[in-house]
Amino acid sequence: MALEPINSKELAQKILASENVFLLDIRKEEDYQDWSIEGRNVSSLNIPYKQLEKNPEAIKAQLPEDQTVYVICARGISSQKGVELLEKEGIKNVTYLEGGMTAWSEHLEPVKIGDLSSGGELYQFLRIGKGCLSYMAIADGEAAVIDPTRMTETFERFAEEKNATIKYVFDTHLHADHISGGKKLAEQTDADYYFPPQDDEGLTFGYKKLEDGTRISIGGTTDISAFYSPGHTIGSTSLIVDGKYLMTGDILFIESIGRPDLAGQADKWVNDLRSTLYDRYQSLSQELIVLPSHFGDMKEFKEDGTVQAKLENLYQKNDRLNVDDAEEFRHMVTDNLPPQPNSHEEIRKINMGQTDPDEKEKREMEVGPNRCAV
Repeated sequence: MALEPINSKELAQKILASENVFLLDIRKEEDYQDWSIEGRNVSSLNIPYKQLEKNPEAIKAQLPEDQTVYVICARGISSQKGVELLEKEGIKNVTYLEGGMTAWSEHLEPVKIGDLSSGGELYQFLRIGKGCLSYMAIADGEAAVIDPTRMTETFERFAEEKNATIKYVFDTHLHADHISGGKKLAEQTDADYYFPPQDDEGLTFGYKKLEDGTRISIGGTTDISAFYSPGHTIGSTSLIVDGKYLMTGDILFIESIGRPDLAGQADKWVNDLRSTLYDRYQSLSQELIVLPSHFGDMKEFKEDGTVQAKLENLYQKNDRLNVDDAEEFRHMVTDNLPPQPNSHEEIRKINMGQTDPDEKEKREMEVGPNRCAV
């Protein structure tokens, strides 16, 4: 009997649990090299579909006999044909990922970060296929969501499961690498939407100003305060939650730092980036736990499946934070910028409310890895 297909949630949970996973990715080699599924115990083999179709018998010899083989394609269509080809060769332990890399890119997996001092909870939402991280803080029946993705139903459903009402939604900056769900989620839940006004390059909708010192309270017990931290964008603003967690947006990551060029301002904003990383954050308690809005690869994950680190540890281990010479720092950042995210200009316009393409177009715009780090 053929195996049931695996969905993105099931695959994500296997990867986060460090289970051994074998993937046969049948996309074109250039697509695979640009963006693939990774994990601590993930083995991945790239055999383009045309090659598999031409000689499935030769591919059979490269596959494990003692593991399930998960076939991966772009949308979960070619992979079904790939499974049929392999089954004809007598392979029984083979199935495919439903929805392919498109579905993988959109999956959000909530993981608990820890308890809040009031008895509330803080959750990290892992968008493993895109490298995005969102957050939800819950206290006394109220919730705040930070940097939500466009899959807003996930946040609504999770809050409902926790018997919480979403009261506040924050975007730490004008996103360029993925489509924000901030304004949409706020409208759907009648929540207050906060956005840094210095990043308002033509927003077509209203918002509450997220500025240095802005403070709100969840459930009347848990504080969230804003800390101005420019550099990725001119308006980038960090959030300090419960006096313990520092949400750095796209300014500081676990093994890298944010790029300052997505608005075409690299030479101008690199000084702000250095000032935030080398001065502003240094003035904060080094006991704060950094929670970024992106991760680079699965090496940044802790054993519990979360992405987090103490601020003091990052100053010890992140080499981007240990460049003494300002000019050397400038060259390190501006001379080593990775390719820009797919459709970043179009995504910026969507996030400003200037355009609103259909879901199919939005999905296509977001395909591929995140590229927010230097």
